[in-house]
Amino acid sequence: MSKNVRVRFAPSPTGPLHIGGVRTALFNYLFAKKHNGTFVLRIEDTDQNRYVEGAEQYIIDALNWCNIPFDEGPNKNEKFGPYRQSERKDLYKDYAEQLIASGNAYYAFDTAVSLDAHRKDHEANGKTFIYNWHNRLKLSNSLSLSQEEVKAKLDNGDDYVIRFKSPQDQTLHLKDIIRGDIKIDTNILDDKVLFKSDGMPTYHLANIVDDHLMEISHVIRGEEWLPSLALHMQLYTAFGWDAPEFAHLPLILKPTGKGKLSKRDGDKLGFPVFPLEYTSPNGDVSKGYKEEGYFADAVINFLSFLGWNPGTEQEIFSLEELITAFDLSRVNKAGARFDPDKTKWFNHHYMQEQNNDELAEAFKNNHDELKDIDVNYIAMVVNLVKERATFVNDFWDLSSFFFVAPESFDEKASKKAFKDETKELMTTLVSIISNIEEFEVETLQKEIKGWITGNEIGFGKVMMPLRLALVGALQGPDVFDIIYMIGKAETIKRIEKVISVL
Repeated sequence: MSKNVRVRFAPSPTGPLHIGGVRTALFNYLFAKKHNGTFVLRIEDTDQNRYVEGAEQYIIDALNWCNIPFDEGPNKNEKFGPYRQSERKDLYKDYAEQLIASGNAYYAFDTAVSLDAHRKDHEANGKTFIYNWHNRLKLSNSLSLSQEEVKAKLDNGDDYVIRFKSPQDQTLHLKDIIRGDIKIDTNILDDKVLFKSDGMPTYHLANIVDDHLMEISHVIRGEEWLPSLALHMQLYTAFGWDAPEFAHLPLILKPTGKGKLSKRDGDKLGFPVFPLEYTSPNGDVSKGYKEEGYFADAVINFLSFLGWNPGTEQEIFSLEELITAFDLSRVNKAGARFDPDKTKWFNHHYMQEQNNDELAEAFKNNHDELKDIDVNYIAMVVNLVKERATFVNDFWDLSSFFFVAPESFDEKASKKAFKDETKELMTTLVSIISNIEEFEVETLQKEIKGWITGNEIGFGKVMMPLRLALVGALQGPDVFDIIYMIGKAETIKRIEKVISVL
């Protein structure tokens, strides 16, 4: 790639960062790192009415937790700063006025009331109101008014917006890395507002100016911005600037495959749609992948497959492997269906990769019952049960019997395991275990299995009631591992409890 790769992730601080936004940030990050480029974070806060306190910090915290930190951004390597659009607003008006001077934009003085009246009139006649070439000379703007009238309105402080002057009877030829060649008839485009009456630019003007000034080489963003591509390319042409290359990512779809994934889908089906837990200004709490027990590596891995595939059978990728494999040409045009079960599959895999000591610390911190238990013992337990776990929160249900004796025995399993001879067999087993001096797994297996086979006893007749005595149910890791872990005295105590209820 001939020019330096510089990409940007430009969210609005209007609330928590949706995983669709995280996916966009991830693809920008992977593309930048693959080409030894720079990943920029820019906060697009031009819509002050929707600004939410704390949202910017949430975005930064989310990117850092996902291990996709930005190279440049607010308070970090501010080579082209500031990186908040609200702190750059003074420069946007100059560029808007450049467009007016070049004949590519104009002042519009229409009031909200008058525009609403036009819309309602069109709707009454079965039409859609579009502000563009076909009616702009009939509306209140610097194209329809005399220079004197325009100057008088400006001098008088009348409210105005600055609109882009869309051309008539032209065909735009656009290119998108993912979607290929696109043709647009300019007659269907409206004259978008570039600068608002509150002194702030719209997204359309601000992002073009900032991308140019920040030397962005590639704009990788969501599909929802595809309809704006025509305007954005026209703005680059109007300014006489070289445009970056564009790539519009497919939507992330609901689990049903119909419609865009929303927070409501997560609430309804019980999965997060935000990377971190979020408390809204009104106190509503939304689930986060981190707090729900997902590993950051798992989140990144499953997000990478929402709209992209490596062209191989490989599904598990480290971040470094993703950087090497990532290619925009392998991003799909079609929307990507979100599969909650697949996200759990990824997390289960990453669970097996985790350090047992770290998992033990997390497990201990989540359960008061473990506060007095040696963390090294907990780590040994984790090692035995994590193969069946997807989240740290699963550990207690999988391993509680390592810490507390079962208070009851599964009824269905008891009917299957407890027979007429069980009491006698368990009494003999207590004697055998009591006499084992070298209390190791191998010795336990040798002595107990030797007694069973030597006396031609069916293994199920001993092992099922033994497991019930230890666990309370017919589940859990190897019986001999459990006996070794809980120790001789506790093992005998549990078997004797079973004997007492038979």
